[in-house]
Amino acid sequence: MNGLVLIDKPGGWTSHDVVNRWRKVARTKRAGHLGTLDPMATGLLVLVTGTATRLAQFFGQQEKTYEAEVRLGWISDTYDADGAVEQTAVPPPHEDEIQNALLTFQGKLQQVPPPISAKKINGIAAYKLARKNKPVNLAPVEVDIKQLDIFRIAGGVVQFRVRCSAGTYIRSIAHDLGTMLGCGGILSALRRTASGDFSIGQARTLDQLQDLANQENLATAVVPASELLPEFPSVHCDELVESQIRQGREFRTSPFVVGPGAPLVKAISSSGELIAIGQLKFPNLYHPMLVL
Repeated sequence: MNGLVLIDKPGGWTSHDVVNRWRKVARTKRAGHLGTLDPMATGLLVLVTGTATRLAQFFGQQEKTYEAEVRLGWISDTYDADGAVEQTAVPPPHEDEIQNALLTFQGKLQQVPPPISAKKINGIAAYKLARKNKPVNLAPVEVDIKQLDIFRIAGGVVQFRVRCSAGTYIRSIAHDLGTMLGCGGILSALRRTASGDFSIGQARTLDQLQDLANQENLATAVVPASELLPEFPSVHCDELVESQIRQGREFRTSPFVVGPGAPLVKAISSSGELIAIGQLKFPNLYHPMLVL
């Protein structure tokens, strides 16, 4: 099975835990995720499996959608409820002030990642330094909050949906909102509902995947590699061209199928499998930059 798997991650599991469970269920060693979720978070975790793990490089910048809950009047070293949580002495302000403050997080902004994160400082993960009480000085990163919809504000609890660029930390939004309001804030719940073109409605739970495996029907949960990256034109190859591509040789395409200058194409075998990603070298001439 080579392709992509959409999993509804349960709370309390790390993303690596989910990958390991998939490896056992699918009886494969080749699997990885396309964007981590913190243990507290639930929702859509996108995995690639089999030879499709080599396609991960093409999925790095997909936007994400989350449903989040922030609890004001609290602080945490991790910026969420999984850390060392303390209540502040400052009550949350009026709902209107909370709403106005949260809405300022829309658009492009400079965001400092949480100190307890996988961001690297001189090659060392920030969380490793923080847990040794060493200074963590992370540079701000530009993120893009494309959409922010507030569901509810009551009793110091804020619930909202956010659609954002890859690399955005919702924990940092919670922390920065609490700092802006002067009362502190932590992320108390988070669910990812979409990643790129994929949504939580397409995902299966780990139990559902195990049931499919027991029925020897697990392949139905895998999106074939040939159906991924629809933005890359597909070039269908006969057996001779497939053999040449697998030897690393360049291949030509029809200008009527691909056009004169698509930068990347998918080479598809006569059996319908993705065999390579071709990179434009000259008009309608492609080099197989990645062979599966």
